[in-house]
Amino acid sequence: MNAATPANPAEMRAYIVERLVGETGEPERVTDAARALIEKAIPSIREGFRQKLSLDVALDLSGVELSRMVDARPGGEGHAMTVAAAGYVPDALVMTIDPDAVALVVSMLFGGDPGIAIAPIRRELSPTEITVATRVFEEIAAAVAGGGAYADLALPIPHAVAGDDLRTHPLRDGPGARVQLVISTSAGKGAITLTMPQRLLLKGGSGAASQSGPETQWRQRFGEEVMRSGVELQATMPLARMTLGQIAGLQVGQVIEFEPDAQSQTKLSTRHKTLFVCEFGKLGQNYTVRVRHPFDAGQDVMEGLVGAR
Repeated sequence: MNAATPANPAEMRAYIVERLVGETGEPERVTDAARALIEKAIPSIREGFRQKLSLDVALDLSGVELSRMVDARPGGEGHAMTVAAAGYVPDALVMTIDPDAVALVVSMLFGGDPGIAIAPIRRELSPTEITVATRVFEEIAAAVAGGGAYADLALPIPHAVAGDDLRTHPLRDGPGARVQLVISTSAGKGAITLTMPQRLLLKGGSGAASQSGPETQWRQRFGEEVMRSGVELQATMPLARMTLGQIAGLQVGQVIEFEPDAQSQTKLSTRHKTLFVCEFGKLGQNYTVRVRHPFDAGQDVMEGLVGAR
């Protein structure tokens, strides 16, 4: 099964609702779940730093806030980022590290004097620095994957990216939560940021998400009513790629051929949101579309860029 494919009907419904609505409407449940997840992981992260990287550092949770997944990408030079998947969620954990944190960790790993302030990085990261950032991300991911919604976090995580690779790395949009960690020693400090999808955090049942009562029952009833709402589905099949000049020269009665893979690239959408990639077909006297996999906006952009070359 594709890593981005929902595993059961409940997950499929959650995926569709997020694509259509885009917000959970439960900010406190989201931030409480994110805070509980990271507070539980911090001792393991510290121990991983100490045992695997020989880093004796302070690690503190400095803030939790709501965000958008697409805003996880940092700006400026000297940052590194990786995106890890969990189950059917391809961007379950987006981790970034700022230049000050990279400089601090690199200095400690290579025997820097702890009594001298660390000079910040104001350039693109070197391959060695990117590898060091990856090692830091690996220890964080291993600690976060301790249970709940992140029990199936895909390990090992992808190698970190920086520079142009970071700026062009596709990130989908959607409601998320941002957690900022501060790593520090007497020589300096830096920030590591984790961004996670709200839907996945709530699935974990952490913090306030596990509470029951009239308010929870009301949310469940409201969710049931939302799921009964009717929407119009539209299936669109790609026709062909043409230049503007060719389009301007089209004549009445002219026949345009479909591209060879057009049938397998039908897009199923509703309310101007593309939900799935389908395969066009026929069953008896009726035309049909068969769902192949959820639509990945980032992948679609990348394929469009490649096809345009």
